[in-house]
Amino acid sequence: MDKYGFWLYLLVMAGVTYLVRMLPLVLVKRKITNRFILSFLHYVPYAVLTVMTVPAALYATGSEITAAAALLAALVLAWRRKSLLVVAAGAVAGALLSYGFLAYLLPLLA
Repeated sequence: MDKYGFWLYLLVMAGVTYLVRMLPLVLVKRKITNRFILSFLHYVPYAVLTVMTVPAALYATGSEITAAAALLAALVLAWRRKSLLVVAAGAVAGALLSYGFLAYLLPLLA
């Protein structure tokens, strides 16, 4: 990519980002009172965060089995309303324990 292509790409990205943020402010002039739309907008941040986090979590360790164990540990701890630090530590512990278990078990099966 040449120098001008980079700047064009950067300007298009800046324009799209600006439009996404500016258009709702310009098009919606009054307070939103529709319960369905308010409910939808309430859950959008959670849905977007989930869509961005779960695929990254499943490929973070290089092994789908250890990643699934880490994700399961994190989900269980989060469901029990533990703090973010405890959930993160539990996910790391789940990945390490499952990796250690697999490293011990796979040579026995071969």
